[in-house]
Amino acid sequence: MRVAVVGATGMVGEVMLKVLSERKFPITELYPVASERSIGKELQFAGKPYKVIGLSQAVSLKPDLAIFSAGGETSLEWAPKFAEVGTTVIDNSSAWRMDPTKKLVVPEINAHVLGRDDKIIANPNCSTIQLVMALAPLHDRYRMKRVVVSTYQSVSGTGVKAVKQLENEIAGVQGEMAYPYPINRNALPHCDVFLENGYTKEEMKLANEPLKILGDNSFSVTATAVRIPTAGGHSESVNVAFENDFTLEEVRQLLHQTPGIVVQDNPETNTYPMPIYAHEKDEVFVGRIRRDETQPNTLNLWIVADNLRKGAATNAIQIAEYLKNNGLV
Repeated sequence: MRVAVVGATGMVGEVMLKVLSERKFPITELYPVASERSIGKELQFAGKPYKVIGLSQAVSLKPDLAIFSAGGETSLEWAPKFAEVGTTVIDNSSAWRMDPTKKLVVPEINAHVLGRDDKIIANPNCSTIQLVMALAPLHDRYRMKRVVVSTYQSVSGTGVKAVKQLENEIAGVQGEMAYPYPINRNALPHCDVFLENGYTKEEMKLANEPLKILGDNSFSVTATAVRIPTAGGHSESVNVAFENDFTLEEVRQLLHQTPGIVVQDNPETNTYPMPIYAHEKDEVFVGRIRRDETQPNTLNLWIVADNLRKGAATNAIQIAEYLKNNGLV
């Protein structure tokens, strides 16, 4: 299995290499790929040194698999070039997610939709992944009508420039700004760019992607996405109205039985999900499970995950594992 990691020197790319190594993905040849300024740099993978190569060279090598985390413009230009030479692309950008000809996949939920002809596969938004992981089993049982989600997103979701801004502000150092305002001791209701409808792109990803992943337009999602000064891990406050009623014990049991979900829900012992617990974990953590007492058949949840792992790298590699295990690459 010859694998190219496109964007190998970026934050998510580095985590992808780490997760590939940890999960012992069967790689015979690794091609770390990055922009021109990084060509020739050396990085380590599984104890061996590798030289970073450029996109043109990577395409010419015709890898079996290319895992992209290099931004939407790069994906739009280069993913089709890899696909043309027979490479299967798993793309972590937003470029292909809502393209009706491309599959949007969270393996635990809808990997079964993938086939041999799927040469460009979209990895969902980090906040979407953890949301649908928790909601999918509940939707199957109770049928969702409306979801209201407010996110509390780490600066690592923006990238290394934002992480550096937070570190500089904590240290009292003037530096380059990733955000229009300070992030330390602050909260910015501004993730991604604003659109004409007053929502941000991040909020509309949360509104649209879950419907595509679950293959169901019978429910709706509205979102407010907020950036907070945590170094890693996204959190979500979620209110879900269902067609059918539930018991809290049923909900906890259903989530507990769902692969990839860890229930942390005991107010008596102050047990609930937090980014500090989700750090470098692949699971999605769910807690603060309680009935909304203001209207019928409605549930409140608190959902936390490591946005660089399950929210990006791990989900992409789980897609790769599914393709390999089912003879699709």
